[in-house]
Amino acid sequence: MSNSRFSTTAFFLGSSALLLIFLSGPSLAEELPKLQNLDMFKLNGFLSQGYIKTNKNNFFGHSNDAGSLDFREIGLTASLRPSPKLQLSGQLLHRRAGEGSNGGIRIDFGFLDYNFINTPAAEIGIRLGRMKNPFGFYNDTRDVPFTRPSILLPQSIYFDRARNLGLASDGAQLYGESRTNWGNITVQFGTGFPQVNDRSTEASILGPIPHSGNLKSELSYLGRILYELPDSRLRLAISGSQVNAVYDSGEKDVLRDAGSVKFYPLILSAQYNAERWSITSEYALRHFRLSNFGDPRLDQNLTGESFYLQGTYRFSPSWEAILRYDLLFTNRKDRSGKKYAAATGYKAPAHNHYAKDITIGLRWNITPAIMLSTEYHRINGTAWLSPLDNPDMTDTEKNWNLFAIQASYRF
Repeated sequence: MSNSRFSTTAFFLGSSALLLIFLSGPSLAEELPKLQNLDMFKLNGFLSQGYIKTNKNNFFGHSNDAGSLDFREIGLTASLRPSPKLQLSGQLLHRRAGEGSNGGIRIDFGFLDYNFINTPAAEIGIRLGRMKNPFGFYNDTRDVPFTRPSILLPQSIYFDRARNLGLASDGAQLYGESRTNWGNITVQFGTGFPQVNDRSTEASILGPIPHSGNLKSELSYLGRILYELPDSRLRLAISGSQVNAVYDSGEKDVLRDAGSVKFYPLILSAQYNAERWSITSEYALRHFRLSNFGDPRLDQNLTGESFYLQGTYRFSPSWEAILRYDLLFTNRKDRSGKKYAAATGYKAPAHNHYAKDITIGLRWNITPAIMLSTEYHRINGTAWLSPLDNPDMTDTEKNWNLFAIQASYRF
């Protein structure tokens, strides 16, 4: 996060907290001196180390050599509840994931949550700050290894090459939940500024075109409606957003200031949970429009398509297996990528525009705090590979294998 954005967010959070204290009346103000009560404060953390080996192409580092240990996550999460209605939460994260995430410490999320209404039948509140983007089933929990169904989430929807863009935004979010005997409905709607100014996101959007400027986020919108039975046996959701960004060109830049990025993903999600097994499927349409960059390689208007079907089986509380088929098409009107290859004079391979992934995985929960996971991917296509780990995407191979193992600890 830039210093200016950090200062703006900090001011936003501080001002909002003071406003909520004022609106809450003397009850909250009187409780603030009691913060030394450790029951109000919670501190959790996790760390994981992964190993990635591919037979072709690179993922999370130079995995096509002897394998890559460049997949590491260390997180520290804190929450403070000075009153029943107000909670402050945040997470610091160190993440190493190849060239797209070179480590360092960043604010993964940090927000205050004020609960206007909280009864057995309903809940209504507002969140302010840097918040997880509510889309799909897994985005809210994708940052913690223990809450992911596999080491790598379905890359057709939960892109790791643009993780920061998908994970969180700086702004405000309203939420509400209705609880009845026939099911619970949760509604979330937010507006804010997505994270578009990191190397990985810029490389995913702008590609290999040389440039000296940066992407800047503009006010964007997102929301999700989720229904689930009281026992969570059936879960259904629809998520959507409008992501807006502009390009701030640099000196002697070939791209223009007028460059505009608009991204409209729509995700339909369904899950059925039995005692020992779960079936999950999500389908997404991703309308993507880049305009006014002054470069025909960037100016485009297309709709991508994603789908996966995933089954999980729990042999025991300690062991579970996963099987998944995952599909990604950059352009649903060119699923084979042949039109894309022809448009580039066959300099770029067709397989850069799609990916088909079969995943088999196994998880061992050694203790509640220690987990060991492993999985194998058989992949046809390279659409979700990062251009930072693969600088020459024209030199990638169509059919490739990926093996991953990860050890995780939490406290």
